[in-house]
Amino acid sequence: MRDPLHAEPVGPVDYPESDGEPMAETDLHRDEMVALIAGLKGRYESRSDVYVAGNLFFYYEKGNPSAVFAPDTMVVFGVEQRQRRTYKLWEEGRVPDFVLEISSKKTSTEDEGNKMVLCRRLGVREYFLFDPEGDYLEPRLQGYRLVGSRYRRLAPERDGSLASESLGVRFHIEGQSLRAVDVTTGEPLLRPEEERHARHAAERARDEEARRAERYAARLRELGVDPDDGDE
Repeated sequence: MRDPLHAEPVGPVDYPESDGEPMAETDLHRDEMVALIAGLKGRYESRSDVYVAGNLFFYYEKGNPSAVFAPDTMVVFGVEQRQRRTYKLWEEGRVPDFVLEISSKKTSTEDEGNKMVLCRRLGVREYFLFDPEGDYLEPRLQGYRLVGSRYRRLAPERDGSLASESLGVRFHIEGQSLRAVDVTTGEPLLRPEEERHARHAAERARDEEARRAERYAARLRELGVDPDDGDE
């Protein structure tokens, strides 16, 4: 692999943004990818120096558009939080700190082989794999951490969970889903449907509080008391 930061292309180079392939093999794999990205985006939304993405072309050699892969989920610390069309290593200067692949029949061999080797060579600190269907990986959740120039496989807890030091979260298997939990607070990272439910619950609570306040004011008026008296 050439030096990705200093190699110089000869003439203009086109770096495609898509290969025309679907983002995931099945609805289940796509939903898990989207949920994980959304949860991690929510975790770091207040930080301007953390970039969370997935299914985005990651180019790692300047001038070589074939030197590309698309992590299902990646987290990069130390770069600007903004939208990108592709990620070019020589422009950003930072490799992902964390990559997670949602393995499927189509991708499992690549996930355990060439993609893992590439992430190790690039210096990706942690590389995780999750098989929602449980048909391709044993165990279904696996994690590797870079020690020197090699990946060391992480030992899971008795419940099969694995912690990411880079993210400060622990991943638990819940059926065909992966749950991320803050290791310090124990709070789960919300999935999109949970975020929607929480938002709707908060809106219903506010509406109910407003209705109670209106009923109280109406009762005061019935008693001849101005509900606005004493507000100042």
